[in-house]
Amino acid sequence: MTGGAKVLWLHLAVVALLFAAQFVLPQYHATNLARIMVLAVYAMGYNIAFGYTGLLSLGHALFFAAGMYAMGLPLWHLGWMPIPALILGLVAGGVVAGAVGLLALRTAGVSFMIVTLMFAQAGYLTLLYLNTATGGDEGFVIDRANRIIAGTDLATDTPRFLAALGLYATAMLICLWLVRSPFGRVMVAMRENEERSRMLGYNPFQVKLTALVISGLYAGAAGAAYGLLFGYVGATFATIQYSILPMLYVLMGGAGTVLGPLLGAAMMFYLIDIASGFTDAWLFVVGAALVVLILFAPKGVLGTMRERGLKWLP
Repeated sequence: MTGGAKVLWLHLAVVALLFAAQFVLPQYHATNLARIMVLAVYAMGYNIAFGYTGLLSLGHALFFAAGMYAMGLPLWHLGWMPIPALILGLVAGGVVAGAVGLLALRTAGVSFMIVTLMFAQAGYLTLLYLNTATGGDEGFVIDRANRIIAGTDLATDTPRFLAALGLYATAMLICLWLVRSPFGRVMVAMRENEERSRMLGYNPFQVKLTALVISGLYAGAAGAAYGLLFGYVGATFATIQYSILPMLYVLMGGAGTVLGPLLGAAMMFYLIDIASGFTDAWLFVVGAALVVLILFAPKGVLGTMRERGLKWLP
């Protein structure tokens, strides 16, 4: 079996296992898995910017919230149908990412990280200030009647799981194609050595901006899907916490790996879930786990596996 076929079959097998999980897992864990898959799409977008292109951002919560609110506000105020609202959320994530990138990419390194954080905080404060339209800190609930697509009620368990799986599978296969395409190779080259890439004729600003817009599209799609599938839109999703979480998912699963965001999201989700059941100091447990990860698997779980033998893993 060729390397390309092996990679494709591995990722299709993961999708098949996720599909089978809904018939095996208790309902609580199946719902959690649906949530994890949507968050993994968000982390996948972050991975395109950080893991493959080297853009360390602390502003991705702005793109996630842009998708969520661009989907939720037309449903809440204007009575839109879900599919146009979802498309608007997808586009909003990419447009906001492009607007931020046009300014933030004039900086690099730590400065880029700080500028993206400032944009995200400005977005969060704007949502609070426009509380009459956005619901402010309390947010708003999306009515069950607005969560029906083609007669399918996404507020029920099985349709919600299948919708989350469909989103994840589509996003993963597109990501797999992207990172193995010529542009994906350019992103990696930009991450490894920007000056050499420039000497080869590539424009770092254009490549990074394109990667950031793609990352924003992923974040926007995830934010829109999260709001629709779980029926809530709130400013909490625009806070710094939701910029840090995808970074932790990627670092734990393996930066620069296609399956890393899913593995990292699942590990972090259940680490927080289990630790918070035993102690209020669950952040200490998360911190300790990250220290262990840095000491023994600094490239994340799948990144370390690729380094130590699975060289074909994308």
